[in-house]
Amino acid sequence: MEAKQQFQRKMQSRHLVMLSLGGVIGTGLFLSTGYTIQQAGAFGTILSYLVGALVVYLVMLCLGELAVHMPETGAFHSYAAKYIGPGTGYTVAWLYWLTWTVALGSEFTAAGLLMQRWFPSINVWIWSAVFALIIFALNAVTVKFFAESEFWFAAIKVAAIVIFILLGGAAIVGFIPLTDSNSAPFFTNLTNEGLFPNGAFAVIMTMLAVNFAYSGTELIGVAAGETVNPEKTIPMAIRTTLWRLIIFFVGTIVVLSALLPASDSGVLKSPFVSVFERIGIPYAADIMNFVILTAILSAANSGLYAASRMLWSLSDKKTISPIFARVSKRGVPIYAVIFSMLGGTLALFSSVIAPDTVYIVLVSISGLAVVAVWMSISVSQFFFRRQYIKQGHSIKDLVYRTPFYPLVPIASFVLCLASLVGIAFDPAQRIALYCGISFILFCYGSYYATHFIKKRGEGYAAETQSN
Repeated sequence: MEAKQQFQRKMQSRHLVMLSLGGVIGTGLFLSTGYTIQQAGAFGTILSYLVGALVVYLVMLCLGELAVHMPETGAFHSYAAKYIGPGTGYTVAWLYWLTWTVALGSEFTAAGLLMQRWFPSINVWIWSAVFALIIFALNAVTVKFFAESEFWFAAIKVAAIVIFILLGGAAIVGFIPLTDSNSAPFFTNLTNEGLFPNGAFAVIMTMLAVNFAYSGTELIGVAAGETVNPEKTIPMAIRTTLWRLIIFFVGTIVVLSALLPASDSGVLKSPFVSVFERIGIPYAADIMNFVILTAILSAANSGLYAASRMLWSLSDKKTISPIFARVSKRGVPIYAVIFSMLGGTLALFSSVIAPDTVYIVLVSISGLAVVAVWMSISVSQFFFRRQYIKQGHSIKDLVYRTPFYPLVPIASFVLCLASLVGIAFDPAQRIALYCGISFILFCYGSYYATHFIKKRGEGYAAETQSN
């Protein structure tokens, strides 16, 4: 194992696009949507996912300018450290690490829950452990092997979602009859219980779960340091973000909401499987269950990648132990991968204690952390552009420019902040606010404490040498 071994630029544009898709299309879409429909109603859910897509796109516009100008692995905290402050950069890195290690817990728990359909007698935590080992193996081999496996994982998900939207659309208008012999529902479920059955504020309360569903799009920035020609591949990936989110997420939510009453939604069973059971296509529910399982493992695959690269970046900046900066001959930060994998033990805890309630808590904590990271990206881009111009540069020299500056970074920051305010009013998610704020304060405190101790140590060493 060589400490000075560097990352290898092995990811092509197709890998980068599918890596972003792989991180996004996971439990947030396949399981959390049931919770969102239940809380906000059908119309409210569609509205919240449209707003969420806009928020993510605005954040990606900010990230594009930063990542193209300064492509590096684990980039978010470097931008925050440089343009906001070193303590903020350190905190952002740990928040993003928390986002994905907690997400690993929810992904493995969700995978175990899905296996209950076929093996109801085997405990959820056993499947969680098996899948954790598989994902670790995929990440520990080589970067190219990880990227290639993620490409095909994501391709399966995209194909499945397109088929789901087509079949679901046919069932909505009556081309495919429903098993309960009811007439074609069309879009009556969207308004049966009113536009906002639990009040319009429920839309804001569910925004954190929606943001969790969209988390992973920012992986474009994390992988910049391992991507071929980042100045070309990153803008291309970002340009396709908005339409991908609208087609895959909003299109899917419309089908789910039209075919699945809000009262039938939840998190113990995927709403996708419930819809296919209603359509009555032979073995379709089992096939979809398998596809969703593949999708969840793909998201976990991306998540472990992101968490380990953030640890590597922290270590590379000499803010944590140098052991995490060690990269294998195959370009894998193996110790960072091992440590990040420990987050998967959350799956074992949550699946044993209470998979139906702890899962929502995990989603909320992960959603809060990623929203805080998005806010840091918006602020970093805002200050970067100001500093860039102050130094006498022309914005025409930027290969990729965030449009409508400063409106885009300000709007993305405000919309992200609004979703954090919303969870304070949801008892099921409020604990995430307490945990998230406590974690942020702990990170700031630990950074300044270790920085103070380090400076004192250096000062003492210099004084000893002079004597």
